[in-house]
Amino acid sequence: MTPEKTFYLETFGCQMNAHDSEKVIGTLRERGYRQVESEEEAGLILYNTCSIRDKAEQKVFHRLNDYKRLHKEGKRFGVLGCVAQQEGENIFARAPHVSLVSGSASYRKLPEMLARLEAGETRITGLDDRQTEETFETEFTARQNPYRGYITIIEGCDKFCSYCVVPYTRGKERSRSSSSVLEEARRIAGLGYTEIQLLGQNVNSYRDPEGKCSFAELLAAVGQVPGIRRVRFTTSHPRDFTRDIVEAIDAVPTLCDHVHLPVQSGSARVLKMMAREYTPEWYLERIGWIKAARRTISISTDIIVGFPGETEDDFMQTMELLAEVEYDCVFAFKYSARPNTPALVMIDSVPDVEKSNRLQVLLDRQREIQRVNYSKHLGQILEVMIEGQNPARGQISGRSSQNKPVNFTCSQPIAPAPGSYVQVRITATGPNSLTGVAV
Repeated sequence: MTPEKTFYLETFGCQMNAHDSEKVIGTLRERGYRQVESEEEAGLILYNTCSIRDKAEQKVFHRLNDYKRLHKEGKRFGVLGCVAQQEGENIFARAPHVSLVSGSASYRKLPEMLARLEAGETRITGLDDRQTEETFETEFTARQNPYRGYITIIEGCDKFCSYCVVPYTRGKERSRSSSSVLEEARRIAGLGYTEIQLLGQNVNSYRDPEGKCSFAELLAAVGQVPGIRRVRFTTSHPRDFTRDIVEAIDAVPTLCDHVHLPVQSGSARVLKMMAREYTPEWYLERIGWIKAARRTISISTDIIVGFPGETEDDFMQTMELLAEVEYDCVFAFKYSARPNTPALVMIDSVPDVEKSNRLQVLLDRQREIQRVNYSKHLGQILEVMIEGQNPARGQISGRSSQNKPVNFTCSQPIAPAPGSYVQVRITATGPNSLTGVAV
């Protein structure tokens, strides 16, 4: 009998990585592999990696070191994703027990690489340069999320922010046709999904190869697919954020009232060093469009503190912007140098202890802003899509259209299933979540 082919896959990083893993899993299953729950059970051990921050990258190499003993048992290892593209064949030197190294733009070659692996090859690479035109689409996507269907509409990045490694690991921007996106949206709806999330490193930089749809028009079209109740999108870039995106959210009820618009800094000087190619004034104009919408649209952002050369005054300008926008959520990080990026040659002039201090000051202020923002929901009835349960607290958890976490109790003897929708009256609020009762 042919030995059973098994695999274990661990994913690090963003939602795009998570969705890439769904496609990888689908491809592996199509080739007769069965997914297992641990490295010890698997014949093929894969890590789909992220290189946005140093900690994510180091975690992968720690994992490879922790389980290298399994190589003696005949198990094979593969590194996929951004670290694979960034490090290339250097991974074989750092972790000699690795047999497969493949960047995300090369996943379309995965069936061929798996065949070579099965034939006994021990040094297989799938790496593309920045100029690749390929995208990774497969009819074998094994969707792992029980309530949200992901669709990548654009891959790669042409922005070249000075701190960011993505343009070098994900390749240039290349969009899928609107026809293929809508076909996948209809297929997802047919599987019973009611929420779709459109993905891209810069999702609103989408350019339809068919010339049929702008990003805003594609958003609206996906929102009108029968059976779909919610459409989200991430991540937007301020340079390509247009007023018609807000108009689409106002016009199409299924488009969620939430926009994630990374600012990174409130200082024009730092933004210029970051090569973001917009000013705080440009950014705030777009925030003004969002706040002028008929619907109340929640706004979240990303911020980097301690970028090389950031002064105390630069940081205070970021704090002023934070207070002006009044975000509902902020993902804030200390700057860390990444390989191959222009910022690598800049003098990292902000001591780590000062970075940590600035980060804590920002997070403390943001917590108070969120406390006020969330308190405005007290007494409101919100539609919540269920994501899971917290048995210890006797609560059901989910999210509102504004992407705010909601924990609530329900008197029904059988809890509603993930992906279903419940009207919840908000009875208590905190800085990070809402609490309520199903009505």
